[in-house]
Amino acid sequence: MNWQDNIEWANSLLERIEAKYSKIVERTKVDFFPYTVKDNHMVAYESDDNYDWWTNGFYPGILWELHLQSGKTKYQALAEHYEELLDRPLHSYEGLHHDVGFMWLTSAVASYRITGNKQSKNRGLLAASVLASRYNIEGNFIRAWNGDGNTGWAIIDSMMNLPILYWASEETKDPRFTYIAKRHADKVMENFIREDGSVRHIVSFDIKDGHMIEEFGGQGYSVGSAWTRGQAWAIYGFVLNYLHTKDERYLMTSKKVAHFFLTNMTVEEDGVPPCDFRSPKEPIYKDTTAGAIAACGLLEISMVVPEYEKGIYLEGAIRILKGIETNFCNLSFDTDSLVEYGTERYGKGTNIPIIYGDYYFIEALMKIKGNDILFW
Repeated sequence: MNWQDNIEWANSLLERIEAKYSKIVERTKVDFFPYTVKDNHMVAYESDDNYDWWTNGFYPGILWELHLQSGKTKYQALAEHYEELLDRPLHSYEGLHHDVGFMWLTSAVASYRITGNKQSKNRGLLAASVLASRYNIEGNFIRAWNGDGNTGWAIIDSMMNLPILYWASEETKDPRFTYIAKRHADKVMENFIREDGSVRHIVSFDIKDGHMIEEFGGQGYSVGSAWTRGQAWAIYGFVLNYLHTKDERYLMTSKKVAHFFLTNMTVEEDGVPPCDFRSPKEPIYKDTTAGAIAACGLLEISMVVPEYEKGIYLEGAIRILKGIETNFCNLSFDTDSLVEYGTERYGKGTNIPIIYGDYYFIEALMKIKGNDILFW
């Protein structure tokens, strides 16, 4: 199949997804942030008023993607509504955390990039300032989560939040946001990426001098395992950091993790990764979300490497995306579930639809089609 065939495939699939989501948005209440699907309908994470949950930027992100895909104004109007709902956590300090990039890059910053809305720009800059304030200047890392007992923790997911800092520097012409992002990215590169290209999820640092104390299993199978969504965050996160800085070390790190990921994927006959590459064969926990995120990163790598390198990343991404479509994509109008068999963590929230699975699947298809605006 030549690349034009892939473009036509992606466009056809995007049209079918948009037709499905057109039905979904019509029957979904607009006072909560969709997270998963139960009894064929979108539901929030735990409760409808859980406005500060880290995934709450993905539904407005999907709406912006569908607006770009279809040109329909109803998606823009809904995306702007959800952006306003996010003002509640934005102005409540205790509800904010390390994942503000996930929440406002795909909502407010996306809105600003598409429409030029100055209020959206302001929201994005406030979120960036919150993330910058979490930087430990003695340890050179951005702290994960809140509360007692984890002041020295950082997580691989953080690599996807750093782009809001780069964006803030671009908008304000103030390099301090970029300085923080690069210091943290360097810390992650040095302490999270193992020699074989596998990735740690959680690392604890000394809060006074920043030396690594220990790693935790986090959402993977165990300490020392290879949680696939963590691998995907690293693949996509490091290539994004390369795009913002042109620091070749970040691109090489993204490629290193990608090679580990793709090597392990050779045994996955359905084209979709398990929840953890280093876990027992049974029970089977698939994670389509890890696949979709990794595909986005692989596609971005393919755009910046020499021609003779492109194939491994393009073919890897296409195989994953077609595996999702063939085996785990529900296009029926009768259910709100689209990308199925995502997994929150090993042994919990397994084989379910999760909103960021839909988001990254759509984003990857739009990269192939060539009409996405990079929200990161």
